[in-house]
Amino acid sequence: MEFSSKLLENAVYEMSQLPGIGKRTALRLVLHLLRQPETQTHQLAQALLAMRDTIKFCEKCHNISDVALCEICANPNRDESIICVVEDIRDVMAIENTSQFKGLYHVLGGKISPLDGVGPQDLTIHSLVEKAKKGVVKEVIFALSSTLEGDTTNFYIYKQIEPYNIQTSTIARGIAVGDELEYADEITLGRSILHRIPFENSLKN
Repeated sequence: MEFSSKLLENAVYEMSQLPGIGKRTALRLVLHLLRQPETQTHQLAQALLAMRDTIKFCEKCHNISDVALCEICANPNRDESIICVVEDIRDVMAIENTSQFKGLYHVLGGKISPLDGVGPQDLTIHSLVEKAKKGVVKEVIFALSSTLEGDTTNFYIYKQIEPYNIQTSTIARGIAVGDELEYADEITLGRSILHRIPFENSLKN
């Protein structure tokens, strides 16, 4: 792809680094921005910079937040004895949209995947185990995607918290094997939370 401008080429290259964006789509997006009022492009750039420079991770659950403690963890009406373990903020948003879960979350920041160089030390598993040690948590719900990496991560965490006499459950398999949680419809996902099963039972399947 030949460019008449190095500035345009650089912008297209950076845009094409985003997931699912190829060079042609990147070019279309960049040319669209060029056609928009200058203030709109500046607002987009400023919003991205502000997000990248000032966004925080909740000190309690590791969810993305504007402040030290996210709105969910700061809500006194949430049940802190139940923790739902998810991969990232997209899964928190998906479950919250069902209005079926009233506990707290723990965002791992990924899944164990040796092929991708992601081990337990790269996730927030340690802080989850520390929560388990304190005795406040009564149940941990595994809500990771039904993939090999998700199941591996579930089992690893299960073994780590097993000594602390905590009930473990997993969302019901209304979510098809191999599906990503964020793409499940709200009714199916809500039912999966409500009809969760003991984690030990899932190991027998």
